[in-house]
Amino acid sequence: MLRAGCSRGLRSVASSAVTDTAPARTEGRQAPDRDQLVAWRSFLRAHATITRVLEAELVAEQDLSLAAYDVLVQLAEAPDRRLRMTELADAVLLSRSGVTRLVDRMERAGLVERSRVAGDGRGVAAELTAEGLQRLRVASRTHLAGVLQHFVARLDADDLCALERISRVLAG
Repeated sequence: MLRAGCSRGLRSVASSAVTDTAPARTEGRQAPDRDQLVAWRSFLRAHATITRVLEAELVAEQDLSLAAYDVLVQLAEAPDRRLRMTELADAVLLSRSGVTRLVDRMERAGLVERSRVAGDGRGVAAELTAEGLQRLRVASRTHLAGVLQHFVARLDADDLCALERISRVLAG
């Protein structure tokens, strides 16, 4: 629930044909009110803005996409630096086909290797190579500097705690 007045004065964000004419109920469900839509859109805009900047920095400085960086992080943090492809897809929030194409490119670049999962004739895992780990170490300097600059530096300690709490609630 939003605190009263947290988005007052931001009419330009919420003002549209959709929010100005939205019924209170949509097919038996309650529709968000103007303040709730402002909060939702602000969340989406902030996420998109920060991820776009982080992606651009990684590509420009490291020739590595944010999704590829995320794959390297997930594999580095996994036991034996290895995950089943389905687990990797869930961890990086890509479709199975999306993660397959990305791992294909990363395998050609020598950053990961694929292998069969023992005892599972159809199971395939991705494993971080030494080259992939080194690439992650170098790229993390760019990424973490960007996180500090574009995220952490803009929030105080209370904001960060509140955002963490809210994010945990939203993630379920």
